[in-house]
Amino acid sequence: MTSVIVLVGNPKPHSRTRAVCAAIASRVAAAIPDATVTEIDLIDHAEILFTWPNATLAALATEVANCDILIVGSPTYKGSYTGVLKAFLDRYPKDGLRESVAVPVMTASEPNHQLGVEVHLRSLLVELGASAPSESVFFMMPNMPKMDDILDEWAARNVPLVLAAAAARSSTRGRS
Repeated sequence: MTSVIVLVGNPKPHSRTRAVCAAIASRVAAAIPDATVTEIDLIDHAEILFTWPNATLAALATEVANCDILIVGSPTYKGSYTGVLKAFLDRYPKDGLRESVAVPVMTASEPNHQLGVEVHLRSLLVELGASAPSESVFFMMPNMPKMDDILDEWAARNVPLVLAAAAARSSTRGRS
């Protein structure tokens, strides 16, 4: 079974960022016969996000670290990802996400933040060991009415890359 996890670091529950990430995950999962999709909205864990140690967050971190495909999303705050997302990802050591293929996703209202997804979020995920073989997604909130068309175009170009990388990682899992 192939696990796809949507990890959202938006300070607003059930955000548009989560909707974009869930739509990406559905496109990825549609290409995998045995895929399961789990959504983790980190704001649901805000009251314990800075509690160390914490069994709930440790279990979530383990689940995320062991997934096959990880869709990681954040709105753009001050040109980068949110503190909510960073606080969770700080629980991982270097290479803590080495088993995962990641798709970095950032949403914004202004186009001048479009490099944030590449410069900040992708580099953080790669630092944690994730493979990020596809184009990142920088989604402009004014485009919500066109979300399906935009993400269908992204999926046509990128889902094959994500699937190939996940298959390659799966074949080497457990080998060191």
